[in-house]
Amino acid sequence: MSANKLTALALLSFLAASSAASAQGLGNSPYSRLGLGDFSPNTGGVRQQGMGGVGLAAPNAVQVNDLNPALIYYINRTTYEVAGTGQVKTLSNGSTSQRTGSGSLGYLSFAVPISRRWAVAASLRPLTTVDYKSTQTGSVAGDPTAVVYNQFSGSGGLTEVALSQGVRLFKGMTVGLTSSYVFGAIDRSTTALLVPAQLQATESLRQAATTDHVQYNDFLFRVAGHYRHSLGKKLNANVAGVYSFETKLDGTRSQQQDEQDANGVSVLATGPVELATVSGTTTLPSSWQAGFSLDNNKNWSLNADVSAQQWSKFRDFGTTGTTAVPLYNTWRVGVGGEIAPDPSAVDGYFKRVAYRAGVGLATLPYRPGGQTLYDRSVSWGFSFPFPTASPLDATTLNLGFTYGQRGNTDKVTFGGVDQTNIKESYLKLNIGVSLNNRWFLKRRIE
Repeated sequence: MSANKLTALALLSFLAASSAASAQGLGNSPYSRLGLGDFSPNTGGVRQQGMGGVGLAAPNAVQVNDLNPALIYYINRTTYEVAGTGQVKTLSNGSTSQRTGSGSLGYLSFAVPISRRWAVAASLRPLTTVDYKSTQTGSVAGDPTAVVYNQFSGSGGLTEVALSQGVRLFKGMTVGLTSSYVFGAIDRSTTALLVPAQLQATESLRQAATTDHVQYNDFLFRVAGHYRHSLGKKLNANVAGVYSFETKLDGTRSQQQDEQDANGVSVLATGPVELATVSGTTTLPSSWQAGFSLDNNKNWSLNADVSAQQWSKFRDFGTTGTTAVPLYNTWRVGVGGEIAPDPSAVDGYFKRVAYRAGVGLATLPYRPGGQTLYDRSVSWGFSFPFPTASPLDATTLNLGFTYGQRGNTDKVTFGGVDQTNIKESYLKLNIGVSLNNRWFLKRRIE
C-alpha cells in the first residue's frame, strides 16, 4: 500500500475513533424517549443506504456488506471502510415546528479474505441512540392559577462491535455468522418546576429533578445464508436471509433525586440524593430479514428486501419500556438498484461512477392512541472511484442521501389525554471512503 494510502488510513482511523468516543446524537428526536431509543435497523453501509436500505442478497467484491455476513465471502481484497452520518430535520406537531441537526459516526468496517472459502470482517457502529428534550406545561390541583413546567431530556445509546464471518459451502451457497458485543449507557432526566401565579420578589423558584442512568452490555448473534444461481450468461438471481437472535442485555440502573434552582443547580447541602442501584436485564427482541436480487455480474443489480422485528417482546428491567409505554412489532420493505455504465471505461470518468436509488417503507414500534406510525423514505447515492484506482489498489468515495418522513400530526387520545402526534421530516447524508488493497492471500474472484 502506498504512503498516501497509509496516511489516509491513519487519518480515517483517528477520525472514526474520535467520533466513536463522542456521544451519538440525532438532533432532538422525541420518539427516542421510548424503549432503548431510536434503533438503527440492519440496513447496511453507504452502498445499501443509497439503494433504500436494501442489498441483503447483493454481493459486492470491493465494499463491505455488513447487512448480510454471508456476503463477506465475496470480498476479494483487504477492505477498509469508514463513514459518517449527518442529518437535518424538522419536527412539527401541526401548530409549531422546530429545525435541528446532528452528525455522528456512521460505521467503521475492516474485511479480509482469509482463503478461497473464508473471509472475515470487524465493524463498529451505533445500535441505538437516545437524544431528546421536550417541555410540557400543566396545572396544579387546588391552585388553577399556578403552572408546572415538566421537562424531559435524554442522551446516550448503545454501540455494537461485531466480528462477521462468511464461508462458502459449495458453488453459489455461502453462510455467515456475526458475533457482536453491545455496550453503552442511557441517561434520562425529568424536572418539574412549579411557578405560582403570585411570585413574591423574595421568593426563588425550585424544581424537583430525577436522573436515571442505565449501563448496558452483553452479546448479540445473527446467522445468515445466501444462494447465487446463474440464469444465463448475463443474468444471476440471488436469495438471502438473516436472523438475529433475541438477547438479554445485562444492565445496572442508578437513580438520583435532587432539588434545584431554576438554573438546574442543586440547592441541597449534601448534593443529589443517591437512590438504590439495581441490576436487571433488558430483552432485545429477535428479527428476521429476507432479500432477492438480480444482477448481470458486471454493472447493475435490482434488489428487494423485507424485514420484521418483535418489539412487542421488548422488556426493560421487567417492564415494557422505560416509560411503561408498550412497543409493537415492526416491519420494513424496500426496493432499490444500482448501475455503473462501464466500470472499466478509460474514455469517460462518469461511466465508472456507480449510481443508486431506492425507496423504503417501515412501521415504528410506537402506537399512540393505537395508531400505526410509518417511516417513508426515498434514497439515492453514488460511488466515485479515485482516478488512481487499479485492480490491486483502489479508493472509492461513497455518498448516500435519504429524504423521509416519519410519524404524523394527527390528534389522538393516549392515556386519557388528548394530544397531537409529532412528524419528523429529515434529510440524511451518509459519506464514506472505501480503501481496497491486495494484502495477505490473493484469491481468485469466482
